[in-house]
Amino acid sequence: MTTLLDADNPFAAPSALPYGLPDFARITEAHYRPALVAGMAVQREEVEAIATDPEDPTVENTLEALERSGRLLHRAAIAFFNQSSSDSTPGLEALEEEIAPLLAAHHDAIYLDRRLFARVEALHDGDLDLAPDTAWLLDRQHTAFVRAGVRLDDAAQTRLRELNAEITRLETVFGRQLLAETNASAVLVTDEAELDGLADDARAAAAEAATRRGHAGGWLIDLILPTQQPALASLRDRGLRERLHTASVRRGGQGGEHDTRATLLALARLRAERAQLLGYPHHAAYVVEDATAKTPEAVAEMLARLAPAAVANARAEAADLEAALRADVPGATLEAWDWSYYAEQVRKQRRSLDDGLLRPYLELDRVLRDGVFKAAGDLYGLVFTERTDLVGYHPDVRVFEVGDADGSGLGLFLGDFWTRDSKRGGAWMNNLVDQSTLLDEQPVVVNNLNIPKPPAGEPTLLTWDEVITLFHEFGHALHGLFSAVRYPSQSGTEVPRDFVEYPSQVNEMWAWEPTVLASYAVHHETGEPMPREWIETMAASRQDGEGFATTEYLAAALLDQAWYRLAPQDVPTDVAQVEPFEAAALEAAGVAFAPVPPRYRTTYFNHVFGGGYSAGYYSYIWSEVLDADTVTWFEENGGLKRENGDTFRARLLSRGGSVDPMAAFRDLRGRDPEIAPLLVRRGLEA
Repeated sequence: MTTLLDADNPFAAPSALPYGLPDFARITEAHYRPALVAGMAVQREEVEAIATDPEDPTVENTLEALERSGRLLHRAAIAFFNQSSSDSTPGLEALEEEIAPLLAAHHDAIYLDRRLFARVEALHDGDLDLAPDTAWLLDRQHTAFVRAGVRLDDAAQTRLRELNAEITRLETVFGRQLLAETNASAVLVTDEAELDGLADDARAAAAEAATRRGHAGGWLIDLILPTQQPALASLRDRGLRERLHTASVRRGGQGGEHDTRATLLALARLRAERAQLLGYPHHAAYVVEDATAKTPEAVAEMLARLAPAAVANARAEAADLEAALRADVPGATLEAWDWSYYAEQVRKQRRSLDDGLLRPYLELDRVLRDGVFKAAGDLYGLVFTERTDLVGYHPDVRVFEVGDADGSGLGLFLGDFWTRDSKRGGAWMNNLVDQSTLLDEQPVVVNNLNIPKPPAGEPTLLTWDEVITLFHEFGHALHGLFSAVRYPSQSGTEVPRDFVEYPSQVNEMWAWEPTVLASYAVHHETGEPMPREWIETMAASRQDGEGFATTEYLAAALLDQAWYRLAPQDVPTDVAQVEPFEAAALEAAGVAFAPVPPRYRTTYFNHVFGGGYSAGYYSYIWSEVLDADTVTWFEENGGLKRENGDTFRARLLSRGGSVDPMAAFRDLRGRDPEIAPLLVRRGLEA
């Protein structure tokens, strides 16, 4: 085997650190490119040996050999893409744009190799007595080759390779443009009076951000990825609210070097062309076929079923908010930038409660240790020990060793909670090491959030939405940590896109569990528990604002479907057509309601243009059907009990992608999912 990497490169050999944690103390930016390039070359040699093996294909010399191949590349790529999303630099951005097409071509070289496919197909067509996880691996690998285009002729494969390379490059371009545009769109405030209503800690964070970006004496309100910005809920100054909202919704569509429109139109067109080349009418049909939904029509049917009731609820909520607005501004019309503020005012009036009162009781470390970790301990028997001797890829990253109920080490959990200019927006989970008994590896997982960082020595106080996000992302982490599979390609969250959000959404329920909430909802200064009447009020108000929440989500999901159900020739060619297309799509879907814009507008919809959710943003609500049904199962069986956690872990979380995911759900629930619990949760029942 060719050796193409210096031995002193940290990726040259598996990390010797606990659980194979990448050695971030040694890794520098200069190490990534040679490791990635060498990793591709080494895997090509490994795959060539498999393809040309003179022995008849077997599970060991074909399927398992493929699973073992590419370990150098995997070590380097998983660390690189984690860092490029969480702590990027101009050098990493340039490298990602360079390397992404090479990785796409590398993938094509494997999955368009007819010799390799012939070996997989021989196994697939053979009458073999395989273990269930191996049989499922064989089925998924065969499907992956076919969907990659291995059966296309030479000319079609040549064009396919070109498309894949350019699509991958443009995805990185979109992400880079959006990060730069979001940073540049932060709203600078020079008159402190405009900040009336903003909490002291949020004001201090804005002052620190302004100083850091060269605006000492001012306040800089950074933007988060979704349309709605947290500060809109508390700012009393209507003019500043409008400025902040306008900055949010105009991202990517203002012209200049960070304008995303040409990039997203090219992506939509190229993905549509690729889908047709592979025999599908459009990109949505290609994506959904390999998910649990199976057809775009099934997706459309669900979204259409939910949209009318959601919009009707949103309109009813808007009437209440507009009445509150007119008490302050006679004759005013409710605008999108008024919604969050007056929703808080109405909630405060009706419930005597708002986020400003809650935040002092929701300190990050307390929520993490006595909320997220406590729920995992009560439910699964896990123990978390902070490992200050282990370092992450950024000084803000915290490393925890996760101990299993039997006292053994389960894996590592890394928490990266604060926002920074070098981190892309949103919240997500990554794997740094995939669990696999074939490779004798245990999991290392990362959670990223984007919580504003307070000045040194000050507490990080959360909104209730951020608490839910913390529990949600840890649900993904548990999916990775509990993985107990043989093959690395089946580890943890390696499941269909419209199934992957299911375990994370289930985990949100424990934020509301009375014993858990009482443990973490404690005043950060006085140690007093959150007043019982507040907790009762929060529980009673869980459906407040569901019309808004469901409508803004559905608008984004329907917008995603609209872009990706186009044939190549139907994708607009002029950037000026992006906004009219979006408006027409929302109108046609029945979700065009100006006070409730989509959670993501087209020009900053990173999930579907820069990330892996293209034609798949519907998956959150699709997964929520499974989630709501499973919450009912927990409630029917006594809630936060070890036996329930052990059952959920054994029948679903631990199995990763080693079985048909819907079979795992049926094993847990004893039947197919029912939509009724979701309709009740969101106030959409007839």
